Amino acid sequence: MSIQKRFFLLLGALSVSALDTAAHAAPIEDKPSFPTISYWDNWTDPQGTTHLTKCKMSTFHEDSITPGGDKIMFSSPHDGPASVTLRVQPPHWKGGWSESHQVQWIVPLSGIYFVKAMDGTSVELNPGDILLSEDVAPIAHGSDPKGHLSGNVGDAAVALQVLQFGDAAPSHIPCQWQ
Repeated sequence: MSIQKRFFLLLGALSVSALDTAAHAAPIEDKPSFPTISYWDNWTDPQGTTHLTKCKMSTFHEDSITPGGDKIMFSSPHDGPASVTLRVQPPHWKGGWSESHQVQWIVPLSGIYFVKAMDGTSVELNPGDILLSEDVAPIAHGSDPKGHLSGNVGDAAVALQVLQFGDAAPSHIPCQWQ
């Protein structure tokens, strides 16, 4: 038998095997439909103390917007004024204690960024991690600092994408893992 005939016989056998495997694959509806995205919430309680809480975002809806009808998942939109800034902090940068003046989402793009809350909780955020910074109107307790402390970890500069919402109100409550 020629090499060409052997090739076509092998190709035919592989095609039948592939079709058989596809017929036994799990249906799409058995797979998770919606993603869950983790983020950190830096929030201020009613007594004015800031906290960092690990949260998850899982309220997405599907919308068919592509020509092929592929489903894309969206979160609920925020309507209102917003601004996006890219911020690059030099190596070894460390800010003092400060507060957020408006609700903002912060995503490190490069380097490692840390945030510490008044309750002593501290987190390190790597590229792609997400922080909801809503520690608006913290209150100093005696000589304790107020707001949050942030800076760079290690010897690299840190690049951050900051999305600020001018009219969003801070929640003043922690999120809950669902």
